[in-house]
Amino acid sequence: MTDYKKFPSGLRMVVKKIDGLLSVSMGVIVGTGSCFETEKENGISHFIEHMMFKGTDKRTAFEISDAMDRIGAQVNAFTSKDITCYYAKSTSDHAGEAFEILSDFVLGSVFPEEEMDREKGVVLEEIAMTEDTPDDLCLDVLAEAYFGKEGYGRSILGPQENVKRFTRRELFSYIDERYAPENIVLSFAGNIDMERAQALAEEYFESRIARRAFCGRKKKISCRGDSLFKAKDIEQVHIAFAYPSLSREDARMDAALVMNTVLGGGMSSRLFQTVREKMGLAYTVYSYISSFTEGGVLTVYAGVNPSNAERAQEAIFAAVSELCRGGITDEEFARGKEQLKSSVVLGQENTASQMVAYGKHLLFTGEILDLEGRIKAIGSMKKEDCEEVLALHFKQKPAAAAVGKRTSPLIV
Repeated sequence: MTDYKKFPSGLRMVVKKIDGLLSVSMGVIVGTGSCFETEKENGISHFIEHMMFKGTDKRTAFEISDAMDRIGAQVNAFTSKDITCYYAKSTSDHAGEAFEILSDFVLGSVFPEEEMDREKGVVLEEIAMTEDTPDDLCLDVLAEAYFGKEGYGRSILGPQENVKRFTRRELFSYIDERYAPENIVLSFAGNIDMERAQALAEEYFESRIARRAFCGRKKKISCRGDSLFKAKDIEQVHIAFAYPSLSREDARMDAALVMNTVLGGGMSSRLFQTVREKMGLAYTVYSYISSFTEGGVLTVYAGVNPSNAERAQEAIFAAVSELCRGGITDEEFARGKEQLKSSVVLGQENTASQMVAYGKHLLFTGEILDLEGRIKAIGSMKKEDCEEVLALHFKQKPAAAAVGKRTSPLIV
């Protein structure tokens, strides 16, 4: 059973009650991330996420974590290109206490100066860790190659120079603009009913959140086909390619996901079977689709020995060309459809996954996610649906990125 509530402030809430469980996941999902930031702000959404745990008028940083530990609850957060999510998971009998703590630091963080200085060091280490993780770095470079340096091309962590100079005033100013009630969704999934969730939301969130008008930012979106290279003294060369895909609410998205499964979504996929199993050119090779409001990206990634980089690139393009030319086989379609259906079903057994899925859907569409309807639609999908979206994905030259010892980028 799924329930929805919109409060007078503009705050929205979705509650997915799941019988038979003893726990509940609860989240505060904010419609902001790196794609909404200016060049000067890049990284501020993520830095605010870190700073939210560093003390309120009621609790110190230690007292926040200690309070959650005392009730056996889990608490965390993440920032993506277009959302920031703060969440907790607890046993049902401690849901009220966990949500009060969650609400306290989301609405009441004070960002002490001494904590600001320490956390900047933490985030700078996180940026350094990404620089030392070449596959992640390659995908960041690819985002810039495809989107440019604005919008979805901006990195989530931001550049070091931005993080070093962020001030408390800038953090509060950004929160005042982006953390408006209309841009926030409360999401509950698990053993909690609408009456209980609404009471918690009204007591700890709706009654405390500052009322203010929300004016959404217009994102700067441009799709490019650049080829970028970043030199790193590492043993492998990491290569990635980006093709246009569908927006998150496109009715054909599930068909695109099945098509991607055939191309590079698992061990039976064409990329894995060709590039790794038959040719032995890579240990890791895969593809995936990232979907946003304005469109999506199908990414192909492989990590290979520099001496095999060009052969691997040729093998990837050959696999894409063969799929476009010959289409999807009946066996591949049946297998891909079952994989997608299984992933959706298994996701329903994880309250944290459901909390995020229902919350994001409400945030971006204003509607309640119909997972049961989605499973039925996947079951009735035809192979022709997948071949229709296949024809849309590979019409133009992809953007490309490479990280490694090579002296020039791979050319596509």
